[in-house]
Amino acid sequence: MLPDTGDLEADLTAVLRATVAELTDPRYDQPMRALATEIAHDPELAADYAERLGGPLKQAKQEWLRAAQRAGQLAEDLDLDVAVEMIWGPLLNRWLHRTGPLTTEYIDRVVTTALNGLRPRPGAGST
Repeated sequence: MLPDTGDLEADLTAVLRATVAELTDPRYDQPMRALATEIAHDPELAADYAERLGGPLKQAKQEWLRAAQRAGQLAEDLDLDVAVEMIWGPLLNRWLHRTGPLTTEYIDRVVTTALNGLRPRPGAGST
């Protein structure tokens, strides 16, 4: 369940911090890395993962962002598929490739940068 306190920035920060806690948990890290490797080499496993876990998770995130969109916290014409990838992609990339630490400061920067691009622009109408 994704939080909906009415403060998208705080909710998103909490969700991404929980995501990072899970990604960096030693009980989760190695099995998920192994799964990611297998998915990259096994199209059948990739399709099964997408159907059973990846797809439903992405849909839940899109619905969560759609609620924020309806509340006026995100632009009306936002591509929710791309928005989900813009928000979670940097964390997953940094985790998978070990390109830098997954710190609270980094999470805050991801949230700020993503929301700066996804929020409604004054004077901009829907297209």
